[in-house]
Amino acid sequence: MQVSAPSFFLLELRGEQKTLAWDECKGIAVDPFVGRGADLSRAIYHVLEANQPLTTRQISKHVKNIPEFKGTSCSTVNRKVRDLERKGYLQRVQVTQRVGGITNYYQLTPNFEFAKYLDTHTAKELFTGNTVGDSATILADIKKAQERKNSS
Repeated sequence: MQVSAPSFFLLELRGEQKTLAWDECKGIAVDPFVGRGADLSRAIYHVLEANQPLTTRQISKHVKNIPEFKGTSCSTVNRKVRDLERKGYLQRVQVTQRVGGITNYYQLTPNFEFAKYLDTHTAKELFTGNTVGDSATILADIKKAQERKNSS
């Protein structure tokens, strides 16, 4: 029997409570917020949004405080963090040598911020009501970014 989790939870970050919709994409569906690991990506985003940089162990500890992720193992969070880093959504900003080995600290990249912005805003919100100049600027920037991506 499959048990579905509630669609939102209260998360306390820096003393303020936020309601988070884990299983719904309000806006444009983009990687990393699509598929099986989308809700874990959202949780990692919100944890790092509040406190960065963090180690994978610290990220895991904060994620486990969210009721939906209480049983999530550290290795699952670590694997997701490494996957997000490989795809360019997280950046390793500091490497420290400790007694137990090397410790990596991670923070959000602009790619992750952009993906989250698209995830939380509908296309209608993003593209209606823009001035002609704003629309031209957005289109030119998107085309320029696509050309750079294709040329590399």
